[in-house]
Amino acid sequence: MHKTVAIIFTLISVSVLGQKNPTEQAQPIVAEGKLLYKSEMASWYGTDLFLENYKNRENIGGYFSYSENDVAKCVFFSRVENPKVIGTISFDSTYDLKDAKIDLTERDFTRTETDLYQIRKAALNELNTNTDGLFKFYNNTSPNIIPLISEKEKKVYVLTGPKISGVVIFGNDYLLTFDKNNKLLMKKQLHKNIIPIEYGNTEEGTELEGALHSHLPETGDFITATDICTLMLYAKFAKWKTYSVVSQKYTNIWDCETNELTVVPITTIDKITKDQEKKDKK
Repeated sequence: MHKTVAIIFTLISVSVLGQKNPTEQAQPIVAEGKLLYKSEMASWYGTDLFLENYKNRENIGGYFSYSENDVAKCVFFSRVENPKVIGTISFDSTYDLKDAKIDLTERDFTRTETDLYQIRKAALNELNTNTDGLFKFYNNTSPNIIPLISEKEKKVYVLTGPKISGVVIFGNDYLLTFDKNNKLLMKKQLHKNIIPIEYGNTEEGTELEGALHSHLPETGDFITATDICTLMLYAKFAKWKTYSVVSQKYTNIWDCETNELTVVPITTIDKITKDQEKKDKK
C-alpha cells in the first residue's frame, strides 16, 4: 500500500505542474487537525493525572486544553460563578506522563484562557439547549468540546467520542465560530451522519490494515480536521496503516504511521486503474 501511495504521489506531482497541488491545498486542514489532536491528547492524559492528584472532586467545574508554543496544557477550573484555575497539567510533544508537569496552584485565568473558557461555555450551552435540533446524540458516545483560538479565529469543534472499545467514530461533528467578543457567529454540522467503524475482530482473528469513508458534497472535497484528529487518536489502536476519505473530486489518503496526507484527484486514480486493467489483459 505504501508503494502504491508513493507511485500515486509521484504521478500527481508530475500532473499538477502549473496547477494547484491538492495535497498542498489541504495542509492548513492537516495543521488544524494536529492542533485538535494535541488538545485531545492533553485532555486524555491530563484528566487522569489531575484526578490522581486533586482530591476535592466537588470543586471541579470542568476543563479545557490548548497549546502554547510546543507545550500542550490541560486546565481545570473551579465550580463557582466566577471560576479560577485549580490545576494545570502540561505536556511536551511526547505526552510522556513521567515528564508531565502538574501544577495545582489556584490562580486567575490568563487572557487567552478566559476566551477559551467563554467560547467553551457558549458551545456547551448550545449543546445542552439544542433549540434547533442541530446536534445529535447517540448511545455509547459522548461529545468532546475542543476550543481553538488563533490570531484570526475563535472556534469550537465538537467531536463524538466512543464510550466502548473496538470502535472508531467519524462524523457527527460540528464547528462553531465566534467573534472577537466571544459571541456565536455560526454553527454547522461537518459530516451529515455518524460513521462508526469497528476494528480488531478477535473472534475472526482478522485485523484491517486500513479503512475508508466517503464525503457528501456539503462536507467538502478534503478530509476534515476532525477526521485527522480522530485518526491520530485511534489509528494506533486499530493498527491501521492507511485511511482514505473519498469525495467527488479527490481521494484523501492518510498515512497513519507518518501522519502525512496525500490528496489524489479521482481522475488520476481512474487513469491508473484503466492503465492497470490494460496491463492485466496482456
